[in-house]
Amino acid sequence: MIEFKITSLEQLQRFADSLAARLPGRVTIGLVGTLGAGKTSLTQAIAGAVGIDRADVTSPTFTLLQSHQGKRSGGESLTLHHLDAYRVADEDEFIELGVDELFDEDNAWTIIEWADRVRTCLPEETLWLKITLTSDSEARIIKAWTTDPDLAAVLAGCEAS
Repeated sequence: MIEFKITSLEQLQRFADSLAARLPGRVTIGLVGTLGAGKTSLTQAIAGAVGIDRADVTSPTFTLLQSHQGKRSGGESLTLHHLDAYRVADEDEFIELGVDELFDEDNAWTIIEWADRVRTCLPEETLWLKITLTSDSEARIIKAWTTDPDLAAVLAGCEAS
């Protein structure tokens, strides 16, 4: 597990830029954190890192799934799927969204907010990011982990400063 301390939106964007520059063409990211922790802000920062207008990325609490088109640093097209499991009744409903196809899509990153609610539905090699508020209302701690050795190496190379 690696920890990153984020103290500003600028630092959050630098972390997202660093992460996005290293991620493979296909990845599932499980976001965990309380209401207001910054799950959507982190997703917006990752989207911005691949050329997606941050303003287009909103919490998909009611739509459950939003897909956006971006480009990786080498110019390769990338689809960013953004899901929210907060209002999903159970894991069966989550699976009915067709997430298995999203997880297997090439050149696609799938980011799930409230991913801990559907943990058993996610690929074993999911990249987990848990955002925790600190006593300083502006600061966050992001704890990152995965069972995938390649993604673990990605994390080791990321920066937040």
